[in-house]
Amino acid sequence: MINNADLRREDILEKIDILLKELDELRPRSQRITFELNDLDEKLKQMSDGLTAQNELLSQKSNAFNEQNIFFHQQTNRVRSLEQEIRFKQEAVEQGSQRITANSAELKHNEEEIRTIFESTQSGDEELIKLYAEKDEMERGLNEAERDYYAARGDIDAVEKDLRNLQHQRENIDSLLMQLQNQLNESKLELNSVKERLSVEFNVVMDDILTQATEEEAQQLLEVDEEKLRNDVTRIREKIDNMGPINPMAMEAYNEIKERNDFIITQKDDLLKAKESLFNTITEIEGVASQTFMDAFTKIKEHFITVFRSLFNEGDDCDLKLVDPTRPLESEIDIIAKPKGKRPLTINALSGGEKTLTATALLFSMYLLKPAPFCIFDEVDAPLDDANIDKFNNIIRSFSKDSQFIIVTHNKRTMTTTDVIYGVTMVEKGISRVVPVDMRELA
Repeated sequence: MINNADLRREDILEKIDILLKELDELRPRSQRITFELNDLDEKLKQMSDGLTAQNELLSQKSNAFNEQNIFFHQQTNRVRSLEQEIRFKQEAVEQGSQRITANSAELKHNEEEIRTIFESTQSGDEELIKLYAEKDEMERGLNEAERDYYAARGDIDAVEKDLRNLQHQRENIDSLLMQLQNQLNESKLELNSVKERLSVEFNVVMDDILTQATEEEAQQLLEVDEEKLRNDVTRIREKIDNMGPINPMAMEAYNEIKERNDFIITQKDDLLKAKESLFNTITEIEGVASQTFMDAFTKIKEHFITVFRSLFNEGDDCDLKLVDPTRPLESEIDIIAKPKGKRPLTINALSGGEKTLTATALLFSMYLLKPAPFCIFDEVDAPLDDANIDKFNNIIRSFSKDSQFIIVTHNKRTMTTTDVIYGVTMVEKGISRVVPVDMRELA
């Protein structure tokens, strides 16, 4: 009996040793599989977070697209309304053009009659006044038709510009939504692929992996009986079966995910480079604009000093200064005038006549930078005395070689220096009459 017990004990101990060896051999494999599962679990969480972010971004872009789409339809309705109004305006313009043609022919006929009546007899003054009134009425109709035409043309251009901008914005939004949808589909495919591999290769469900707690490692078998050993062996075998075979595709799945990650990093780097390039372009444009502005500002400043001294005295001084020289495109400009014997003052501290001459000097300094074909002054000589009016008239005369000047004035000195005078008088109440006088023919 003792020998049998010893043999049985030795047999049990031998089995224990075998089981321990098998357990030691299975532990590395179990650790590798656990590591692979943890790695896949982490990647799955990252992909789930990325998918959630993509869904949120898609929702934001969809809301923005809906707002832009509503705005686009509103603008489209506005365009249709304006197009209808434009058609009415165009019809009015066509009718006005027809009236202009008829009025022009009638105007020529009336002018001939006016000359005939004026030369033949003085008794036709009333008829002459009537013809002049008809002529003025025709001219007013012509001016109204021209104003309506140009107003309609401006509305058409503005609406067409808004429509082009809206179409461009919609194309950008559609392109962005398409990109986001493609990224979302790719993320869903990758997530389904991972779930399928876990189910087929490891015989586990994704949700179970996310909630399953870590298995406790087997403890050393000490002082156990044969029944407990059998139970342990059965439990270990079931655990091994549950683990399943080693996944030969794990490395391939890892490489695919790594390749996708590298691609995303490359795209991120490209976007950062594009952002840097855009900022560099903006900086370059601001630099060019600032340089162009400073060049023009310097030339205007030089012209301002020259014209100012010609209107005042040679010893008088003036200046243009930037309030913030570090930001020339956004800075305000101080206009400094220093008549002889006075302290440096801004233009706001000058008299009415000095303000007029200083403003005139500034206008002509900008005119010298980029001359215009004609210029209109509306009673700018009103606050000037006789001496300053002569200075004003002299500078107008000097610049009239290259441009035409139209001056609205009541000053006789200014009138005597002009080439043509257009006098407006009212013979009858409510009826104005324009009388031109060519001063060059009287010289």
